[in-house]
Amino acid sequence: MRSSKLFLSFRFQLFGAILIASVFPAFIRQIFDNDIFSSQTQINTLIGTAAAILFGYLLHRRIAVIPGVKADFYIIPIYAISFYILVLVLFLARIDYTRVTLIAGFFAVIVWFHGIAALSRRIREYSLAIVPGGDVETLQELSGVRWVMLSDTTMPHRTWNGLVADLRADLSPHWVRFISETALAGTPVFHVKEIRESLTGMVEIEHLSENTLGSLNPNEAYRELKHTLDWLSALIALIALLPVFAVISLLIKMDSPGPVLFRQERRGYRGRAFKVFKFRTMIAMQPATGGVAKSDGLELARDQARTKDQDMRITRVGRILRRTRLDELPQVINILRGEMSWIGPRPEALVLSKWYESELPFYSYRHIVFPGITGWAQINQGHVSSVEDVNEKLHYDFYYIKNFSFWLDLIIIMRTAKIVITGFGSR
Repeated sequence: MRSSKLFLSFRFQLFGAILIASVFPAFIRQIFDNDIFSSQTQINTLIGTAAAILFGYLLHRRIAVIPGVKADFYIIPIYAISFYILVLVLFLARIDYTRVTLIAGFFAVIVWFHGIAALSRRIREYSLAIVPGGDVETLQELSGVRWVMLSDTTMPHRTWNGLVADLRADLSPHWVRFISETALAGTPVFHVKEIRESLTGMVEIEHLSENTLGSLNPNEAYRELKHTLDWLSALIALIALLPVFAVISLLIKMDSPGPVLFRQERRGYRGRAFKVFKFRTMIAMQPATGGVAKSDGLELARDQARTKDQDMRITRVGRILRRTRLDELPQVINILRGEMSWIGPRPEALVLSKWYESELPFYSYRHIVFPGITGWAQINQGHVSSVEDVNEKLHYDFYYIKNFSFWLDLIIIMRTAKIVITGFGSR
């Protein structure tokens, strides 16, 4: 037990990575070059590699606590980012470094942390004990945790990683005392709702109160910073993607008659309507003309605004564009116009948004942040259209708003890249 704790400790993992990824490659080179440790270039490389490992390790630990995250998947991209930043700093500062040692260190740290992750799963299974009483009955249906339902207060605290209780329930005095003693012993105590949100990545929508959603206004400073970065990155992306736009436009024109771009009125930030730009992926359709009852016309508009499974309106090129998400690229124009963000709740067609608002309480609250090309609901749920699915999507959107941060956005970016390759959720 003591050896496993040492193995999983912060110091063992971090210093082991620094030793293997920075010092060990240098010792290998020492065999062929006796003066390697007297070289300022090599010393710069060793210090830089250690700094990149430390930054990557802290970043990985911070991201790994976000629900739905498989920590193993992010080892390579996170350390690739940290080593890329290191190379960029060394280049801009004109500091000499050894490429061979740096590259060897990068691959060594990848192997090290993948090995740590594999052995950690064999040594320790994350377990949570449940205090009976209140809204805890459905917890054991959630995967990813070994649940221990307590029957009395005699079980020692060290047999599980944390304690879960419905802290709003009317618990008996001996359970309240047990919860207090568990917290004093250093074992984390969680409220049932907190754990459920953490494991599902969804916020339960009960009532629009501070207890349900945290602060009703997301971090204002981060929102402004993100909006500025969105605009700058969209400008660079638009210039870089112009050749891609030209090729896709040509393919769309060759595949079917109609305009290259599809424009649709959607609900955006703070409920404002705007026109979203996408590459056209469906056959061009004429809007319904007169002779249709108002109620029938509204139902027809809703039906046309939704994309169904195996929708026959999708063109051959359109199907490829949808699967790869390339049809979303023209929305960089919306970002430049200040109407959208790269990341946020997906904007719905105005006709659908009005329908959902009439059917679902608190639906309009999702407009408190800028809508995005990708988002938390998209990477977890994919495309939806029915009211029931949209209600579930709201739980994901509210989780994003409640945990609005750089860290969550970083996770969404990396998982979106994976989804572009796999085509998850496309229609």
